[in-house]
Amino acid sequence: MFKKILIANRGEIACRVIKTARRMGIQTVAVYSDADARAPFVEMADEAVHIGPAPAAESYLLADKIIAACKQTGAEAVHPGYGFLSERASFVEALAKESIAFIGPPANAIAAMGDKIESKKLARDAGVNTVPGSEGAIESTEDALTWANKIGYPVMMKASAGGGGKGMRLAWNDQDVKDGFEATQREGLNSFGDDRVFIEKFIEDPRHIEIQILGDKHGTILYLNERECSIQRRHQKVVEEAPSPFVTPKMRKAMGEQCVALARAVDYHSAGTVELIVSGADETGESFYFLEMNTRLQVEHPVTEAITGIDLVEQMIRVAAGEKLEMTQDDIGIDGWSIENRVYAEDPYRGFLPSIGRLVRYDPPLKGWTDDGSANGRRGVDGVRVDDGVYEGGEVSMFYDPMIAKLVTWGETRDEAADLQVQALDAFRIEGLGHNVDFLSAIMQHPRFRSGELTTGFIAEEYPEGFEGAAVSDDLKRGLAAVAGVIATADADRARRIEGQLSDDLYAPGDWTVRLGDTDYRVTLEEEAITVDDAPVALQMEYTPGERMVEVELDDQALTLQLEPTRTGYAITTRGAKHTVRILQTRIAHLADHMIEKIPPDLSKMLICPMPGLLVKLHVEEGEEVQPGQPLATVEAMKMENILRAEKEGTIAKINAEEGESLAVDAVILELE
Repeated sequence: MFKKILIANRGEIACRVIKTARRMGIQTVAVYSDADARAPFVEMADEAVHIGPAPAAESYLLADKIIAACKQTGAEAVHPGYGFLSERASFVEALAKESIAFIGPPANAIAAMGDKIESKKLARDAGVNTVPGSEGAIESTEDALTWANKIGYPVMMKASAGGGGKGMRLAWNDQDVKDGFEATQREGLNSFGDDRVFIEKFIEDPRHIEIQILGDKHGTILYLNERECSIQRRHQKVVEEAPSPFVTPKMRKAMGEQCVALARAVDYHSAGTVELIVSGADETGESFYFLEMNTRLQVEHPVTEAITGIDLVEQMIRVAAGEKLEMTQDDIGIDGWSIENRVYAEDPYRGFLPSIGRLVRYDPPLKGWTDDGSANGRRGVDGVRVDDGVYEGGEVSMFYDPMIAKLVTWGETRDEAADLQVQALDAFRIEGLGHNVDFLSAIMQHPRFRSGELTTGFIAEEYPEGFEGAAVSDDLKRGLAAVAGVIATADADRARRIEGQLSDDLYAPGDWTVRLGDTDYRVTLEEEAITVDDAPVALQMEYTPGERMVEVELDDQALTLQLEPTRTGYAITTRGAKHTVRILQTRIAHLADHMIEKIPPDLSKMLICPMPGLLVKLHVEEGEEVQPGQPLATVEAMKMENILRAEKEGTIAKINAEEGESLAVDAVILELE
């Protein structure tokens, strides 16, 4: 077994690998960029080596710096995590030349599966179902039209080297092919240095289901069941679960055996994942097709660990060291249900714009996962596990992926796992930047999610106008009004006890008018009862003035509420929605109708930066006339460029920012006359 390994990655996956290596008695080496100098994974590792500036292209993507760090520290092997160099065959070959082991699959398997056209041919030859499509790269728009009509619309045009949702275009007719084929070629060339494009049938009502593969160097290859990853936004996974609510034992066996055959065809060892696209419209379950193979550990691997009890990171290390797998296919079972939500630094209330900056407050529902080596331990504490790599006061950088943490839950049933997600998300406290916790909670509560009727179009179909908070029942609104009344009374009682604020002989008021949304509720607190609009509410809670998180029991339902004081009340967040609550004593509440309404400023003549980021390019100059839709500025955030366009005709009056400048959210880039 290795004595020391280096983790060629950062963030939560680096922490994850370090924890298992530590349990196995293996020393660890972290590598870090300027941006990660104070990151938790650097502190956790036994040794740490600085490898360059913040941009990944100048640090984490430089194989020679990783190899130099291995030589400097005496690391015998490298675990690549996911992303960065994890699927680069040339990196594996470079390590081999220096007699450094790679904790992952062989270079030939990475190379074979990294090319979408070649991997599809290999899959077909191995007996794996493949989506009907072109047999190789398509050279021209005319050829693309021929293939599209042969396959039958709708079709998907894909860049051969594409990934992460880039280099993909859907075509419903000939015009779509004419408009999109050359654009797909350009995207492939610009993003991946490869302009080859192929076409395949677009599967309607598609579900994204993947099979976890694990193999050793002695010929054993197993499948560790499936994961459902259909809930995606812009081809990026948001929610993953294991097993899938759609897959039957017969489907699982057929999928697993085909994926093992594919792995065997490329002499695969270590952990890997075969991604399949499955037609949800086919109730027979036979319409599943090879999509691609990820020759690395997946972000969502904890859900597989939770239902199988197998530590995938440990097995990867043991396989790389030459050990045989100690399990057989018959040993792989399914125990319960597990769901993972990716907590991202993005603002769903503002169109999911990236939200970078400092974590002023970071308080997850429990501390980061600790690897105790047990199958139960892989499910966290009471079925809740948090995998993270951030800290309070730290910064979510514009240079890397915006994921803050992974929240994993396990239950005996799917509903139990989803209920645990809702409870844990309510207790996830993040301040300082936008995050998607409310959105994740809304998904977990959504009737369609609970029914298991999922497709990759779930988010677009269920939230076509964007996200405005989870749906809330009238009973919950009444309950929150009662909570607001209790909080207001406690705050007033504290004020009464502070000398000089209220007369000593006054009692704290117990009659309130609470406005929640557009509705006013009359809340009355009596010695033995709380009523809302004269109807009793069953509420139990303990609140001390100043608390920001409160546990309540409302009509036998346990809730966690997050409180944020406002000028006239509180913003209360729970169950996937934030509610602005105005609280006034009933005897004066009617006077609020006479307050002058504050008119918001006119921002229509300003170009406002919608997210924190880097101003990459200004497309206009002062005095220039612009038309609707014309590009005005390009802002880069989270490795993505966002083009800001003119919404109406006008003339550039003033430019307030310069190219290369870091912009805060809502910064005024330019003004129009």
